[in-house]
Amino acid sequence: MIKREISEIVFNSANKYPVISITGPRQSGKTTLAKMCFPEYSYVSLENPDLKEFAITDPKRFLKNFNKFVIIDEAQKVPHLFSYIQTVVDESKIMGQFILTGSQNFLLSSNISQSLSGRARIIKLLPFSIGEIKNNFNIKDIDSLIFTGCYPPIYDRNIEPEIWFADYIETYIERDVRNIKNIQNLILFQKFLKLCAARVGQLLNLNSIASEVGISHNTARDWLTILEASYIVFTLQPYFENFGKRIVKQPKLYFFDTGLVCALLGIENPSQLSLHYLRGNIFENFIISEYLKSRFNSGKKNNSFFWRDRYKNEIDLLIHKGNKLIPVEIKSGETINESFFKNLKKWEKISNLKNDKYLIYGGDMEFNYGDIKVISWKNIDEFFKKINMDKI
Repeated sequence: MIKREISEIVFNSANKYPVISITGPRQSGKTTLAKMCFPEYSYVSLENPDLKEFAITDPKRFLKNFNKFVIIDEAQKVPHLFSYIQTVVDESKIMGQFILTGSQNFLLSSNISQSLSGRARIIKLLPFSIGEIKNNFNIKDIDSLIFTGCYPPIYDRNIEPEIWFADYIETYIERDVRNIKNIQNLILFQKFLKLCAARVGQLLNLNSIASEVGISHNTARDWLTILEASYIVFTLQPYFENFGKRIVKQPKLYFFDTGLVCALLGIENPSQLSLHYLRGNIFENFIISEYLKSRFNSGKKNNSFFWRDRYKNEIDLLIHKGNKLIPVEIKSGETINESFFKNLKKWEKISNLKNDKYLIYGGDMEFNYGDIKVISWKNIDEFFKKINMDKI
C-alpha cells in the first residue's frame, strides 16, 4: 500500500471532527485511504444492495449494527442517513466516529451541509500526485506520465492505460451519470465529454460545444455540472483584478486527469501525444491539476486562477496568497527560448507587481533568468509544496 500525502490531514481531522468525508473521483483511492488510516474501524459499503436497503428501511438499527467507529463507503447513496448520523455524533461527542466516502461531490456535500454542518471535515482525494508516483514507481518521461495519467489502479495492477480508461469511461457513463441525472441519450453525453477533452486548456464556450453536440445551452451547462460534480473536469476562474485593462471573464476548462483526456482524444501511446496538436494544452492541464492536488493534499482550498486581457496577454497560473500574487507561466517545450518569458514580463509591466515570477517547462534544467525562476516539470511537487507551506 502506498501512503498518500493527504494521510496526515485525515489523521489530524479525525481528532477534531466527529465525521470525516473523503470525496473525489471514482477509483482515486478513497476506500483504500480510509482503511489504511483507520484499520480498526468497521467497514460497510452502500454499493451492496442488501446493505443499502437495510440503511434505507431501518437507519437506526443499521448504525447500531456496527462498531462505534465505522467507515461508510459511497455514503451519498442513502441521503437521509446523514440526519441519523448527526443524532449519533451529537449524543456521543466522539471525534472521528464516522468516515464517509463518496465519488459524487455535490450529493455528498449537499447532504453534509444540510445535516452535518460544523460536524464534518470534507477532504478531497484526487488521483496520485507526481510526488507519490516518483516515490513509488519509475517515470520514463513526461509524455509517458501524461499519457498514463495518475489513477492508482493503473499503477497497482500494471494495466495498460488505454484499456483501463475505456472501461472507466463506459462505467462512468453507464453508472454515475445515470445515478446523478437521468440522461436519456448517453451517446450525446459521451460526445459532449469528448468535445470537452478537445477544448482542454481553452476558454470555456458552452454555446459552441452545445451547438456541435446538438443540445441546448442549458443542457450543456447541466452536463458540465455533472462532470464537475463527479470530479471529471474543473474550471479555472479568471482573476478578477483588471489592472486597468479589459479582462477575459470566461473560465478555462481542465480535466482532473490527463490520462483520461488522452483516452477521450483517441491518443493511443506517448509517441502520438508528443506530436499531438493539443500537447501544449494537455501539459498545461497536467501542471495545473498537480497544483490542485498539492493544495488539497495540504488540507487547503483552491486558490488558483489565470489572468488574460483582451490583447491575449495571459498568465497560465496565478496563485493568490493573502495580498500576494504568484504568477506561473507554463510551457511544454524542452528548449528554453526568449518567447517563454514574454507574458511574465508583460504581466509585471501591466500589474506593476515586482514579486518573484516562475516558469514551469518540459525540460530538466533549473536556473534563474533574471528575476524569473525556471522550474523543471520533474520538481513541481517540491515547488508547489513550498508555495503551500508559505516558503515562497
